Amino acid sequence: MDIFFHYFLPQPILLRIGPLTIYWYGFLIFLAFWLGFFISLKLAKYRNIKKEIIFDLAFLLFIFGLIGARLYHVFSEFNYYWQNPLEILFFWQGGLGIYGTILAGFLVLIFYTKTKKSFSTFQAYAIFFNKFFLTLLDIFSPGLALGLAIGRWGNYFNQEIYGLPSNSFFRIPIAPENRLPGFENFQFFQPLFFYESIFCFFVFLFLILRFKKSQSGIIFFSFLIFYSVFRFFIEFLRIDPQPIIFGLRLGQAFSLLIFIFAFLFLLIKKRKISLEF
Repeated sequence: MDIFFHYFLPQPILLRIGPLTIYWYGFLIFLAFWLGFFISLKLAKYRNIKKEIIFDLAFLLFIFGLIGARLYHVFSEFNYYWQNPLEILFFWQGGLGIYGTILAGFLVLIFYTKTKKSFSTFQAYAIFFNKFFLTLLDIFSPGLALGLAIGRWGNYFNQEIYGLPSNSFFRIPIAPENRLPGFENFQFFQPLFFYESIFCFFVFLFLILRFKKSQSGIIFFSFLIFYSVFRFFIEFLRIDPQPIIFGLRLGQAFSLLIFIFAFLFLLIKKRKISLEF
């Protein structure tokens, strides 16, 4: 039985006002940012973090997160952008990688923490266990999960982030011009954007419910565990070309590295190994 989303073909443009064109993708990213910002302001109160700090960081995280996300995407499709370098700047048309956002945000918070705390050369690595740094990571994590849940719908309107051909109930049609090479003769595909959106929304709810009871760092690294495991397996359904690293797609390789990193942190935290500085 066919229903609405079985035959509806979304368009990337939300609105045109004279020479101004507003894309669904850009609008949803903007909406995700502001919702994440207000959620972070609320959560900061529970960890005794001044709202001025959230204001200071929000803009930096947005700008560098956007740059990091775009660079990750460009790297994942390097051959295309090597031949079309100007399109690297067309981020509003789609093409952002969450792992680039996470890495860029992580680095921003490291440098911000170093401006607020003093570390000796010998103890420079101790920043990863600094309570202030881990608290900031926790505060922004639920908003990031919700942002993913919202932002993935931008991929729907761009007709990207879809998976293998499918005739399942959740199938979505892809217009001929948006079908990847080798799949031109298929009409329906797996809606991977939808699977990830739903998953990230439930992760957001879990993080919010656990926020008050968790020690510093647990929220952020729990998010990394959940998302990296999900992303590793969902990559088996993706058909977009990516660099292959040791037999794994780029997204799977990053997922595996992030999972190991997060798992080691949580293991150390559980065993109460702390650094004094």
